[in-house]
Amino acid sequence: MKHNPTVTANAVAVTTVIVYVVCRFLVALFPELFLNIARSWFHGIDIGKIASFDLSTSSFILGLVSSSLTAWLVGYLFAKLYNYFLKS
Repeated sequence: MKHNPTVTANAVAVTTVIVYVVCRFLVALFPELFLNIARSWFHGIDIGKIASFDLSTSSFILGLVSSSLTAWLVGYLFAKLYNYFLKS
């Protein structure tokens, strides 16, 4: 099955936007829980000493735009590489 790079990139970007928005609201509601989750992802390192939450609108928009653009590029690259390796 061949991937259409643009369609795959769009799907990855929209998925990232959805996850980003949901995560943003969950962090606002449960900041301590998300610190504990982040700590578990970094093998127990205490990031609480360096963690700070910036839940401003400008920070939200910058994160949303930058993560969705990065996700789009990753999705596009994934589809191109998938199609390349599919031919091999």
